[in-house]
Amino acid sequence: MTRPRTHTTASHRKTGRVNTAGLRPCNLPFRIFETEARTILSPVSGFLAEAGFTHSLTPARNCTFGCSYCYVPTMRVQGGLQPEDWRHWGEFTTFKTNAAELLQRALRPSQRIYCSPLTDPYQPAEAQTELMPQILRAVARNPPQVFVIQTRDPLILRDIALIKQAGARVSFSITTDREEIRRIFEPHCAPIEERWQAVAALRGGGIPVYVTLAPLVPCDPEALMRRALETTSEPIVADPFHVRAVKRSGATTREPALAICQRHGLLDWLDPAFQTATLLRMAHLAQAAGRPFGYGPAGFSLLTGIRPGTLR
Repeated sequence: MTRPRTHTTASHRKTGRVNTAGLRPCNLPFRIFETEARTILSPVSGFLAEAGFTHSLTPARNCTFGCSYCYVPTMRVQGGLQPEDWRHWGEFTTFKTNAAELLQRALRPSQRIYCSPLTDPYQPAEAQTELMPQILRAVARNPPQVFVIQTRDPLILRDIALIKQAGARVSFSITTDREEIRRIFEPHCAPIEERWQAVAALRGGGIPVYVTLAPLVPCDPEALMRRALETTSEPIVADPFHVRAVKRSGATTREPALAICQRHGLLDWLDPAFQTATLLRMAHLAQAAGRPFGYGPAGFSLLTGIRPGTLR
């Protein structure tokens, strides 16, 4: 049963915790609901399986970042969504309140878990719901082989001690080096400079942190790659917009992002040939620096340390 948290209609980032200095307030008009899930770990297939993951963990349904390009709403029921989720993407989220309890029972040493392909675990609503600390404590008590947290938000610094205890890795998404572009495509996400600062703080805290340049929105590819090379010592991952010219079915880039590209004369970034050329420019810089770099499943396999095609 889904229960609304009727006492709140907006979220504010909590301050006063270790390593949360500088986090900005977030006054988004979203609603937070709660539900109990039947399961919390899902066996993966397709992209994530090719990348070497065995399971995914999604702590909530719907994401209050509401990014224009997010592929998740295009998955609809295949992504575990309800019709109200894809029709009102970003306007509310539904937290799985028993996620940590279910996870504690489901964890196994051989698992390679990706958290999360369907929502950002540190979305704005997490600031007051605080579900991730519970999940990380469960992981610390019974660690899997690999636990990767995919996020784009500095709120993750709130949990840096727990992440270290859990032995987790962080894949931090930075999509561009241009703040005006960030405001167009992902207006509810943290400014780009705050995200770089978060990556540096995670690295300084002893957390394996990977810069994931995905999806690549309009940027200076060389400048973005150089900053990634300077800020982290781990492999670097990139991925362009999903487009139907390459991916005929399944998840794809949402219509709002396509409309933004049309309106602002940015259609090159949806062109497969342009995307490939851009990735090759970035790969050249990474190779010159002696750093692993990849895109697609091969790129995301860098997060697991397992090369595609080596699993049986």
